[in-house]
Amino acid sequence: MTVIILCGGKGTRMTGSGYEAKALVEVGDRPIIWHIMKIYAHYGLSDFVLTLGHGAAAIKQYFLDYGPMTQDFTICLGERPEISYHAPHDAASWEIALVDTGLETNKGGRVRRVLDHIQGEHFHLTYGDGLGDVDLHALTHFHIEHGRLATITGYQPHSQYGIVQVEADGRITGFEEKPLLADWINAGFMLLRREAVEYFMRGDDDLDLEQDILGQLAAEGELMMYRHTGFWRSMDTFKEAKEMDQLWSTGAPWKVWA
Repeated sequence: MTVIILCGGKGTRMTGSGYEAKALVEVGDRPIIWHIMKIYAHYGLSDFVLTLGHGAAAIKQYFLDYGPMTQDFTICLGERPEISYHAPHDAASWEIALVDTGLETNKGGRVRRVLDHIQGEHFHLTYGDGLGDVDLHALTHFHIEHGRLATITGYQPHSQYGIVQVEADGRITGFEEKPLLADWINAGFMLLRREAVEYFMRGDDDLDLEQDILGQLAAEGELMMYRHTGFWRSMDTFKEAKEMDQLWSTGAPWKVWA
């Protein structure tokens, strides 16, 4: 199955990070886009399409330089220079289509621009800033079994604040530190049937993924949610990037690969 990763946004809340693209913000010593791709590749999904926009040149350069910048090698100079790597390439099986989908294109419009790259009867779609130990085999089984057009991975986050338990008269009866919220959010890691491309063809570059596509699918009873109860975290700000970097150094709960 093809894996489409949305990585063309401005990343305005990453101001001051020093990176040209949000997808290149490093967690450990690798960009977050690499971590996302490693999760998918662990489950045998290595046919990627990256929807580029802001920072497109930097992302392209990262992958052009990936081999020599991450591996030891011997190079023979001359009219026909050759490079031989000293060890097997950790991403040798990855096939990556890097597609410039415009600077101001909305997420739904970015997917619309790469529909020609989709292979197979189903395709994966995810955001370029979320990491989780999602069981993609279980997600795929759930998606195929229910038979509807699309599946999102749902996650129940913890409140970022402590909750005050209070009576109607103002009397406080207790505190609960950052409890699990009752609501579910869309954590990405989505799966769609090929037939769902029709929904993307109805619009243009302004097409909104959540409102125009997922909202319409939900209204027509064609959207299901796979419940993920393990680890998940998004990286919307540079502060959250630093927190992810710290998690990497203390165990990396999203690291499903060996």
